[in-house]
Amino acid sequence: MDKMLYIATSGAKQSLLGMAVKSNNLANANTTGFKADIAQARSMQAFGEGLPTRVFALQERAGTNTSAGGISATGRDLDIAMSEQGWLTVLDDAGSEAYTKAGSLSVTQEGLLVDREGRQVVGEGGPIILPLPIEKVSFSKDGTIQVRPQGAPANFLEEVDRLKIVQASGRQVEKGNDGLFRAREGQNIDVSAEVSIIPGALETSNVNPVHEMVDMISHQRQFELQVKLIKTAEENDQRAESLLRIV
Repeated sequence: MDKMLYIATSGAKQSLLGMAVKSNNLANANTTGFKADIAQARSMQAFGEGLPTRVFALQERAGTNTSAGGISATGRDLDIAMSEQGWLTVLDDAGSEAYTKAGSLSVTQEGLLVDREGRQVVGEGGPIILPLPIEKVSFSKDGTIQVRPQGAPANFLEEVDRLKIVQASGRQVEKGNDGLFRAREGQNIDVSAEVSIIPGALETSNVNPVHEMVDMISHQRQFELQVKLIKTAEENDQRAESLLRIV
């Protein structure tokens, strides 16, 4: 009886966690540069003081789908998209380098180039600081940043820095809880000249809403089945207790 309850309760808990992963994907279906998380369930053997005779379910984020999303033209000077394995380098809250696909940038009052979350964008010489005041910012396909100072002629552009764009596959990076990607242990990620920049565009989320909704329904049905198993185990326990009373 306890084996049945243990498997059913652990399975119900992990089904809820799987639903949380899928609902988070759906919530970010329109988030620029978002990469869908992959949920995976498997059975794990429970080890303790006695023999390993118990098994429980384990739901885990097996990885992230790093395939490219669609490219949406915005026409905004500070919007950029990168080729499939290209990543924009930013500084996380700890001041370490991390990677993102969200190329919606802006300039602070201090001249810092930041992403949508206010994280500093990194160039080849460190965090990018633009000389203020400026009238226009443009990006070349190789990541070179050019600005037109205020009052300068319309055809005048001055090169100030170059974005630190790295190339990495899904096997080389892993997603953190803050949504940023970092190099996996033992992986070296370097700047690559093969990555191209698409100015005036953004990469959309790679979430497939229909696929995620189908998975949500599947997790919900699994949860309902496991709850029924728990109720069945309770009914069997009550019947066994009744038999013991008769004896």
